[in-house]
Amino acid sequence: MSDQRKSSFATVNPATGETLVEFPAVEGEEVDAALDLAGQAFSAWRQRPVSERAAVVARAAALMKERKEELAQTITLEMGKLISEARGEVDLAASILEYYAEHGPVFTADEPLDVAEGEAYLVNEPLGVLLGVMPWNFPLYQVVRFAGPNLVLGNTVLVKHAGICPQSALALETLFRDAQAPEGVYTNLFVSHDEISRIIDSPVVRGASLTGSEAAGAQVAERAGRNMKPSLLELGGSDVFIVLDREGLERTIDAAVAGRMANTGQSCVAAKRFIVLEDAYDEFVDGLRRRFEELRPGDPADEATTLGPLSSERAAADLADQIRETLDQGAELVTGGHRIDRPGAFVEATIITGVKPGMRAYAEELFGPAAVVYRVADEDEAVALANDSQYGLGGSVFGADLERARRVAERVETGMVWVNHPTSTQPDLPFGGIKRSGYGRELSRLGMREFVNRKLVRILPPDAQLRGIAG
Repeated sequence: MSDQRKSSFATVNPATGETLVEFPAVEGEEVDAALDLAGQAFSAWRQRPVSERAAVVARAAALMKERKEELAQTITLEMGKLISEARGEVDLAASILEYYAEHGPVFTADEPLDVAEGEAYLVNEPLGVLLGVMPWNFPLYQVVRFAGPNLVLGNTVLVKHAGICPQSALALETLFRDAQAPEGVYTNLFVSHDEISRIIDSPVVRGASLTGSEAAGAQVAERAGRNMKPSLLELGGSDVFIVLDREGLERTIDAAVAGRMANTGQSCVAAKRFIVLEDAYDEFVDGLRRRFEELRPGDPADEATTLGPLSSERAAADLADQIRETLDQGAELVTGGHRIDRPGAFVEATIITGVKPGMRAYAEELFGPAAVVYRVADEDEAVALANDSQYGLGGSVFGADLERARRVAERVETGMVWVNHPTSTQPDLPFGGIKRSGYGRELSRLGMREFVNRKLVRILPPDAQLRGIAG
């Protein structure tokens, strides 16, 4: 790109490295105009009945289903997701919009409180204009996870999408416009990182949500805190996948492949650290190796491809560096470990063992098709290793004895843990983490509890006894 500041949004096909289209970033007066419009739109949008707001979101879900193939092809083109998985992402995003269109009016209803005298209730009111800073790895799902509940609640949203997904960003803005969202209710912003701080500073903006890196999350949280505004962060993860026994091991290995390789491993909740009790360790590693070596790289738009590219050349180079340095530090390579000799951002499906504290792969998130497998003696050692991480997003535990698996799951320090299934997501389950994986929850009823004023209304008769005042 000739001007990184002005052309920071571009579609670069990661399967070929070809730059297809570029879009200029906006700044200054154009950003101010968007802020003013979103603020004006909020004043009217919050006053519309919640049923009307929900109807807009329901229409957006219907349009998403109608445009499924077009949206999926755009996702695959921009960030390299396998086309079957891209179609699945569209379905998931549409289901989230449908969920909030149906349940949002109930979630936002007044909540009566049990009091001895008079009446008291909570009113769930929108806060105002919200900024969403979104990542590239799920260009639809992660945006609607933020936008869906907040639009039904009555907030308006400004969305700063990832620089490599401009066409996905524009497609979403068009979709909400075609669903009859008034101008300014959903606004896409092609802005630089420098503009994000200025947007958060604006008195028009009342909160910020970010899904992305720790560094970006820290900057958004610091800026929001300085302005006394709420924020929500969903950041990195190094999810554990604990294997307690050999029973049903073939299914467990299938789940391990799905949990690690979905989206070519580029998911915050992908299984990244496989902790296996020693009775199952050798068989697990051998089975995982065989399945990884069966994956075939190729064009992600081709149905026959089972290993797609990473999202960008930089992402592939960074992962290759992490793998190489970990091996140089003394870890052992089971399979893979290299760039694939073909055009595009491809890395071999990789398994590493013998990783110890101090090595890069022990502490860092490997965002791509690379698995680290650990051997442990018992469940206490498994839990200790699982919790020896700066991250705490998701995790999973596999075992035939459900009570034992439940016991281990409850000891894992994460925001989410699944038993006998890789960490996943669905509209009616809360999503979020702890530690350096962020804070706050999205989806489910909790997804409408982050950017809301839960205002108390207390009504007493005119002759009620006056009580002491505290504050």
